[in-house]
Amino acid sequence: MSFQTTVCLSLDTPARAVCVLGVEISLDLSGCAPKNCESFTIQASPRVCMDVSGTVITGRDTEVWRPLSNPMNALVRMVSPSPAVDEDKVLVSYYCPREEVPTASAVLYLTGIEVSLEADIYRDGQLAMPSDKQAKKKWVWGPSGWGAILLANCSPIEPSQLIDGDSNKVLFSEEIKNLSRLTLTVQGPCCILKNYRLILHTSEDEARKARVYWPREDTFCTFELVLGPGQRSYTLAPAENHRKETFYVEATEFPSASFSGLISFSVSLVEESQDPLTPETPIYKDTVVFRVAPCIFTPSTQMPLEVYLCRELQLQGFVNTVMELSEKNNVQVASVYEDPNRLGRWLQDEMAFCYSQAPHKTVSLLLDTPRAAMLEDFPMKYSLSPGVGYVTRRTEDHRVASLDSIGNLMVSPPVKVQEKEYPLGRVLIGSSFYPSADSRTMSKSLLDFLCAQQVQAPVELFSDWLMTGHVDEFMCFVPVDDKSENEKGFRLLLASPSACYELFQEKQKEGYGDATLFEEVRADQLLSNGREAGTINQLLADKSLRKQNDYVEKCICLNRAILKKELGLVEKDIIDLPQLFCLEQLTNIPSDQKTPKLFARPYFPDVLRMIVMGNNLGIPKPFGPQIKGTCCLEEKICHLLEPLGLQCTFIDDFDCYLTDIGDFCACANIRRVPFAFKWWKMMP
Repeated sequence: MSFQTTVCLSLDTPARAVCVLGVEISLDLSGCAPKNCESFTIQASPRVCMDVSGTVITGRDTEVWRPLSNPMNALVRMVSPSPAVDEDKVLVSYYCPREEVPTASAVLYLTGIEVSLEADIYRDGQLAMPSDKQAKKKWVWGPSGWGAILLANCSPIEPSQLIDGDSNKVLFSEEIKNLSRLTLTVQGPCCILKNYRLILHTSEDEARKARVYWPREDTFCTFELVLGPGQRSYTLAPAENHRKETFYVEATEFPSASFSGLISFSVSLVEESQDPLTPETPIYKDTVVFRVAPCIFTPSTQMPLEVYLCRELQLQGFVNTVMELSEKNNVQVASVYEDPNRLGRWLQDEMAFCYSQAPHKTVSLLLDTPRAAMLEDFPMKYSLSPGVGYVTRRTEDHRVASLDSIGNLMVSPPVKVQEKEYPLGRVLIGSSFYPSADSRTMSKSLLDFLCAQQVQAPVELFSDWLMTGHVDEFMCFVPVDDKSENEKGFRLLLASPSACYELFQEKQKEGYGDATLFEEVRADQLLSNGREAGTINQLLADKSLRKQNDYVEKCICLNRAILKKELGLVEKDIIDLPQLFCLEQLTNIPSDQKTPKLFARPYFPDVLRMIVMGNNLGIPKPFGPQIKGTCCLEEKICHLLEPLGLQCTFIDDFDCYLTDIGDFCACANIRRVPFAFKWWKMMP
C-alpha cells in the first residue's frame, strides 16, 4: 500500500524527502513559482521517474520544458534505492516570458529506499519481483493467473520439538521442503533506515490459520516462530544498509466453509518519532496473498502408488490376491492395524487418500473422518509411509451404517461437460435427496469442506437406498486404453439387476435352469450370511426378489441420468455389470436406531466393489451358477471388460461380504499417483 505524500517546493531552501520504492510523491510545482513565470523546466536523476500532466518522464538528467498552469503537480517515484542520503534530486527552474535564463529554481533532494515482500506468485519456484507490485496482492486462477501457494501441515506424527517455550522450533530438512518461502528485502542508506521499524504482520484470524518461521543464525535447524496462533505481528530489528531475510510459511488448516483459503502477510515500514509525545507514523506497507492448496482426491483410474492392507484379518484369499496384484503393478504394500471390534471396515469407510500440491512440493495425505468412538486413537497414522500426511475431519453421525463419512465418496476421472472442463474430475457423494425420519445424508461440515476445495465440484447422487449407503456399492471407474480422439480413457461400471436377470434368462433358455448359485459355498457360510443355495429357475421364479430388484434398478437409473448429465457421459461410456440385491433392515446398529425401512444389500458378493490397480482388477468372486465348470457371472464380466485391456482376477473370500466384516474392499486402501494437471491452472 502506497501512502502518497505531497511535497511543497521552496525557492529559499531545498526540500528533502525519503521515497520508498512503490510510493509516489506529489510535487507541487506551481505553489512557489514566481509571479509572471509562464513556463518551467524539470530535471531529475536517473533513478527518478516523473509523471507531469499525464506524461511519464524518466529521469536522465535531461531538461524538459512545460508551460506552467495553476495549480500544477508532478508525481515523482524512485525506480531503485539511493546509495547515499540526498543522492538523487529533482530540479525545477521557472522562466518568465521571452527569458532564456531562469528567474528562480527549486530543488527536491530524494533518498530512495526499498522495502519489498516477495513470494513465488508466478508459481515457477522463483521469488522474482513482479513488474506490477499490485499483482502479489491478488490471487488469480487459470493458466495465465498468479498468486503464491501454501501447503497445510498434515504431519501425522509431530517430529519437531519446541524449545524455549513456544518461540523456537526444530524443523528437519524434509519439513522445510514443505514450507513456502517469503522474502523480505530492505535497501537504502543505513543512517536513514535506523530511524524506521519493520513490522511483519497479518490479521488475527489469519494468524490462526498459518505459521511463519524465521531461521536463527546460530543454528542450522532451529527456527523462530514469528507469526502464528496468538501472534499476529513481529517487529524486526532496525534495518541495515542492505538486508534480505527469508521466512518459511505453512498453513495449519485447509479451506472450509468458514475459511476461503486466502491468507495475506504484510510488512509495514514505520517511522519512529523522536518526540515521546508524538505517535509513530506508518510510511509504507507491502502485502503478499497466499492461497492454501486444496485437498485433491484421486479416482480409481489413477495408477496405484501404495496399498494399505489389514493383513492380520483372517481373509487369506483376499490378502493373498491383493499381494499378487500389487506385485504385478510393482506397488508397495503397507500393513496397518486391525481393529478387533470393527474388523478392518474403518480402513476405507472412514479414510480416503488424497494429496495437496504447491509448485515446490506435492504431499500425499490421508483424510480421516472417524465415526467410531475413540477411533482417532487407532494407530493408522503411525502406519503411514514417511512423507504421507494425516488430517482428521470430524463428522456428526456416529452410526455404523451412515452416509456421514469419507467412504461415501468417489472421484470421477477428468471429464468435459459441454464447454466446462474438470481436469481433476468431480467428487461424487451419496445422499438421501430429501429429508425424512429414516433418511441419512453426508455431514454438512464434510460436504462444505469438499465444496470449499473448489477444484473437484461435487455431484450429489442418491445412495440412501443402500444398506451402507456408499456410492461405491453400485458404481466404479476403470481405465481403458482408448486410441480414438473422442474416447474418454475410462469406463463407468454400474450395477445392473436387469443385466443379471437377462443373463440368467439366457442360461435358462439354453437349458441350464438347474445350475445353482452359491454351489461352491459351505452350508455354514450360507447360514451365517442369511443366504441359501438356489437354482437359476428358483431365482427367476422369486417374484418378491424380482420386485426388490426392480426398485434397485430405478434407483440406479436415477443415478445413471445424473452421472450422464454431470459428467458428460453417453451410453457407450457405461458398462452394466450383472448384480442382484435384496432388501433388508439395517443391521449392526443399536436397536433404538432401527427403523422399519428396508435397504438394499448385495444378494451375492458385490462385483462393483472391486480393487482397481491399473489394468488389473481384483473383483469379488460372485459364486454364480456353474455352467460347464465356469461361473456364468464371471464369464460375463470377463466378456465385458477384458476386450478393453483389463485383466480380471476374482477373489474367493465369501465370509467377508455379508457377515460382520462387510465387503473386503473396505479392508484395503490405495494411495494413487497425483494428477499431472496443476490445480491452480484450472478455473473453478
